[in-house]
Amino acid sequence: MHGRMISIAMVVAIMGCWVAPAAAADRLDAVVADYEALARQADGDNPAGWPDVSPAAAAHRTAAYHTLQKRLAALPTSRHASEQALTRELLDWRLSVAIEGARFDEDRVPFDNGDGFFNTANYVAANTVLHDEREARAWIARLATLPTYYAVETANMRRGIATGFTQPRSIAAGILAVLRIAADQPSEASPLLGPLQRLPSTLPPDTRAALLGDGRRTVEAAVKPAQRAMVAFFADEYVPHARDAPGARSLPDGEAYYAFLVRRSTTLPLTPDEVYAMGEAEVSRLHGEMEQAMRETGFTGTLADFVAMLRREPRFYAPDVPTYVEKASEIGKRVDAMLPRWFGKLPRLTWGFRRKPPELEASSSGYDPGDPQAGVAGSVVIGARSNADPLFSLPSWVLHEGVPGHHLQIALAQERTDLPKFRRRDDITAFVEGWALYSEQLGEEMGVYRDAYERFGRLSFNIWRACRLMMDVGLHARGWTVPQAEQCLRDNTTLPEKFVQYETQRYVAWPAQALAYKVGEMRILAMRAAAERTLGSRFDIRAFHDALLDDGPMPLEVLERHMRDWATLAGRARR
Repeated sequence: MHGRMISIAMVVAIMGCWVAPAAAADRLDAVVADYEALARQADGDNPAGWPDVSPAAAAHRTAAYHTLQKRLAALPTSRHASEQALTRELLDWRLSVAIEGARFDEDRVPFDNGDGFFNTANYVAANTVLHDEREARAWIARLATLPTYYAVETANMRRGIATGFTQPRSIAAGILAVLRIAADQPSEASPLLGPLQRLPSTLPPDTRAALLGDGRRTVEAAVKPAQRAMVAFFADEYVPHARDAPGARSLPDGEAYYAFLVRRSTTLPLTPDEVYAMGEAEVSRLHGEMEQAMRETGFTGTLADFVAMLRREPRFYAPDVPTYVEKASEIGKRVDAMLPRWFGKLPRLTWGFRRKPPELEASSSGYDPGDPQAGVAGSVVIGARSNADPLFSLPSWVLHEGVPGHHLQIALAQERTDLPKFRRRDDITAFVEGWALYSEQLGEEMGVYRDAYERFGRLSFNIWRACRLMMDVGLHARGWTVPQAEQCLRDNTTLPEKFVQYETQRYVAWPAQALAYKVGEMRILAMRAAAERTLGSRFDIRAFHDALLDDGPMPLEVLERHMRDWATLAGRARR
């Protein structure tokens, strides 16, 4: 990987002595602890504040990352501490990516097409559980500091304007609309009051009412002015000075920046051209499978005619959102009952569906992690217009966002409390989204898809992810226009027109992120095929899935080696 691994022989030659594995682990724990302290500062993961994204804090973290990487390289290796060795390698990877990315000063653009810094507090509120008056007062005090966080983000975006590092104008205009929703929302309807509305009944009613009143007044006096000021900043400064071209290559040092984003997102040393070629091959392959599924329905026209029919037939759509949720819930419960056949280890944390609040409607998030320690279940979120999505694609969506996709994988990682916190986090997109897309295909083997229409829905979702490989590279490295990118989805998927437009804007605003899904899925499928070849009749799908998920998210190259080692050891154990 990126760091320098010192062999035992080198340690003996240099130091003239053997360092016990326990001592090495203790020193590694110290490096991990220092890294996680930096991560808490960057993420605002503390009861008193929000992310510190000032240039001074960013420079401090980058310097600290260099120091941590040197400390890692100086640690002796151990033949007996495989878990520590994996922790060390994963931390070195994270540090290398953070150090390489620091040169691009991404803090200048703290938002994508529907989400960003303005929702940070909303996500924290959703998972915050207050137990007593002291914690409630601390939450209210924290809300009062939100204007300072907004001011730092505004300064970062002004630096972006001054240096030509902005989002395109279409993206900025969409965010302005999102900001207005939050600013116009009455104080008493703010999601930031959620933790105060959920105060335990053990507190006296008058105390709960007083705390909620104090929280509402804090939102009105501090948060609302900051939200209105952000609306004014976007309307008067950001939107007028946002860039015109959609592609990342129009940014300063844009080609190098996009090449870095491709490597970071896929966790592989891939070039944009290599990713584009993968997309072309996958689109061609999936077209053949879609043709076959279409014929199984009895349809005799062309694939384009079939897609047009699916888009206009009322029988393929729910009449309203509650009906859509009911159908999704039935699928979810049906899949829950299938899981023990395919997984040896299941998470303790439960999951369910919840409606997406208005201020988060533009977010692309389909799953919000729960918190086992706080007692918050995982949530697959339902948008206000979800019933515009075809029902034959619903099984794929539930498999991806719920189980065995995001919820199962993320909850299992969260519950590995013996691992460092950074290893339990869910932000290695190629692993997390690759697994979720693999889960859609696994649904075929599990028997989730009940007819050819639902199988076609899965293939439509899959080719959507393959189109991304071409669209993203086309937009950011090949000079594609937005209409040109949109046409790839119109020609190849059953996605509704509004979704086609939204998704394309997502790729414009979030370069390379969407590449991770298909690349991750393809690599996981290759790992499974390799394990099946190695183990033959001894291959156990439950053991394979457990081995893949048990150690938390990791870069794909590390995961590939991890799974090769597992298959080798499993083969020896069963002889």
